[in-house]
Amino acid sequence: MDNPPEDEDSAMLRSRFLFCMLLCSVGALPLAAQSSAPALAASHRPRRHFRFRYAVVISNPHPGAQLRIWIPAAHSDRSQRVRVISATGSLPLRLYRQPEYGNRVWYAQTRRAPAGKLRFNFVYDVLRYRDDRLIGRAAPAARIQATALPLSVRPYLLPNRLVPVNGLPARLARAATAGQTTPLAKAHALYAYVLHHMTYSKTGTGWGHGNALYACTAHHGNCTDFHSLFMAMARSQGIPVRFYIGFPLPSHQDGGLIGGYHCWVNFYIHGLGWLPADISEAWLHPRNARFFFGNLDANRVRFTAGRDLVLRPRQQGPPLNYFVYPYVERNGRPDAQVSDRFHFHDLAAPRTASLARRKLSR
Repeated sequence: MDNPPEDEDSAMLRSRFLFCMLLCSVGALPLAAQSSAPALAASHRPRRHFRFRYAVVISNPHPGAQLRIWIPAAHSDRSQRVRVISATGSLPLRLYRQPEYGNRVWYAQTRRAPAGKLRFNFVYDVLRYRDDRLIGRAAPAARIQATALPLSVRPYLLPNRLVPVNGLPARLARAATAGQTTPLAKAHALYAYVLHHMTYSKTGTGWGHGNALYACTAHHGNCTDFHSLFMAMARSQGIPVRFYIGFPLPSHQDGGLIGGYHCWVNFYIHGLGWLPADISEAWLHPRNARFFFGNLDANRVRFTAGRDLVLRPRQQGPPLNYFVYPYVERNGRPDAQVSDRFHFHDLAAPRTASLARRKLSR
């Protein structure tokens, strides 16, 4: 998911451009008509059952230093059921729940670090469901969408350090949503705008930080850049958006190493609730671009939510831009001598899940 294509030829780029133009033209279609996939009961949603291993090694060339270690933890939510198989480490571990976004964090500390390397290993059993929130559902009436937002979602209208809600992103959002009269139609127009104007590419410098202003001008980046631009534009239009991050699972592999993280967003529409979107996956898999507005596949595992994170126990360093890799402080300062490794393998799964993954990928 967060692994870019090596070299896209000009024909592929042209096909993406034409598809994005087509997507922009279908925003007025009823939601039930935007996907041919059938609506499934919650107990029969396509799913993926796997073991996920998160391994961390902290180099410690300065024995006796004070160390504090935070490692994100996978946990259950509407779309995944997580069971901790094992959690082991060179130091005692404690699991904390973060009050702001509900994240879970493994925490360890020592006043005098031992010599050598510190190792931590976490193994999770994960049952991840496909999130079919928008398939087969009709758009709520405009009067329902226009109802005042609940207080609980209003914090997701606020800016983050790299996600402003005014200035250039707001100007672009006003132009992209001109003529749209409902929040759902505006959200779809912004999804199409980002899909059309961004290119998935890890070239040059500046990508990967989730900087919406960078995305506005560079027009390329990875999943954090795609979704930060959408967050800034949507929030400027009064649409709450929250940020999720975890790891991708290749759709055609039953196991192996995972090279890096993947992120996506949820946006709030009154009358429908929180709906997911994955714009970078839509760019990489244009045949599924309609699906990824309001729905998600099961080829992922979520770890944390939010941006500008203040951890519990509180770190001495600044808030974290996002949190998917370990964070370590040595004598009160951020420490970068950390390596990590991520591995998954599928467990026995119902045949329907395998068929559903194949169908979605075609």
